[in-house]
Amino acid sequence: MIKAHQKSFHRLYIISDTMLVILAFILSYFIRFYLIGTREGVKYLPLSDYTNYLFLLAVGYMLIFLFGGLYNPQRSRSMRNQIFDVIKANAFGVVYFLAMLYMFRENDISRKFIAVFAVINTLLDISFRVLLYSVLRSLRKHGKNLKHVLIVGYSRTAEVYIDRILANPVWGYSVMGILDDDMERGTRYRGVSVLGKISDLNALLSENDPDELVIALKVNDYTRLIEIVQTGERFGLHTKFAPDFMNMISGYANMEDMDGVPIINIRAVPLGSLGNKAVKRAEDLVFGCLALIIAAIPMAITAILVKCSSKGPVIFKQTRIGLHNKEFIMYKFRSMRVQDEEEEKKEWTTENDDRVTGVGKFIRKTSIDELPQLFNVIKGDMSLVGPRPERPFFVDKFREEIPRYMVKHQVRPGITGWAQVNGYRGDTSIRRRIDLDIWYIENWTLWLDIAILFKTIFHTRDYNAY
Repeated sequence: MIKAHQKSFHRLYIISDTMLVILAFILSYFIRFYLIGTREGVKYLPLSDYTNYLFLLAVGYMLIFLFGGLYNPQRSRSMRNQIFDVIKANAFGVVYFLAMLYMFRENDISRKFIAVFAVINTLLDISFRVLLYSVLRSLRKHGKNLKHVLIVGYSRTAEVYIDRILANPVWGYSVMGILDDDMERGTRYRGVSVLGKISDLNALLSENDPDELVIALKVNDYTRLIEIVQTGERFGLHTKFAPDFMNMISGYANMEDMDGVPIINIRAVPLGSLGNKAVKRAEDLVFGCLALIIAAIPMAITAILVKCSSKGPVIFKQTRIGLHNKEFIMYKFRSMRVQDEEEEKKEWTTENDDRVTGVGKFIRKTSIDELPQLFNVIKGDMSLVGPRPERPFFVDKFREEIPRYMVKHQVRPGITGWAQVNGYRGDTSIRRRIDLDIWYIENWTLWLDIAILFKTIFHTRDYNAY
């Protein structure tokens, strides 16, 4: 079984990373002083003086890699995430290297050498992991290096778990079978059989040697959870718990410890942290002000066209629901004829809507009508990127019809968003739009916002905007 070889894998990683640090160190010395070179007459320390710090450097890097999670099981992690972890660990490694030199009051080690070492070691670490990932991927596709899993409990979560494993053979998991009290022995789901009752767990583990135990009980069977965990631990099994709360708990849910009490956060919201909020607000102010400067002339021309094309105000003001379900006034260039307030707040714009003016059709298709919302961004009512805000009438309607609809109000609404750049704007599927909005909320990063902004700029014509 794979658990018998797990320690060997850890040793392989540690020995390989140590050798790579040494190799990168020596290569960096020759690159810095023999390929790049120094100014004529400038002396540099011999390699033997540099290697005085190599032992402490290698030990420090291994500890950083260890605490950085680089030696944790990586089966279900993407190569992209692993590469990010390597880059992050190497960044901490450089900080450690500089701190070590400062502690020893060493001023003669070339700073360019440190920069070269940082790049070379990062590239070597990434190359090694990509190579190992490719080899293991190939082995697992051919049925080798598999981790054998026994599932206790037949639930919707158990089915989805099996679906994911079968869809990702490179993870290297093999499901031995399922134990469940309500399903008949021999019942199969996608080739995985029910082997018996939950009460058979002790006997089955005595005769077999799975690597992991995955508990996927139905909610009604949770009274047996402690019994199953204790049985698994008695056999020294790595036990995992897959709760049957898929409709409630996000895949990005996390756990926190409140003085010994484990608490599951139903949904991870990166913008819930103070640091990320500050980054997001700085992004809105910097890019929002820059966008206002760039858009000043187009906005002035649009204002004139709107005023001349039909009667009514240039700016259309509408109540929308924003962060924490609070109302705010959103600004747009008026693109429709002036209409009764009660009619307006309950009507959804549709294709060939006769309320839209000639100028309005153009500015809606090109999203120019949204430009006044930059003032909402500066005020703090909105962000440049986020779920689109909706009118109170539709919020009250959708919150009852669409599960998780109100999750979108955990962040500021945006002028553009992940749903919009994926084509879900205007009279399109609300359910799919909410799914995309929630994905954005759970996966927010500054770089994702920048990507959405670029995609918005280069895809200004929207065929779903009526």
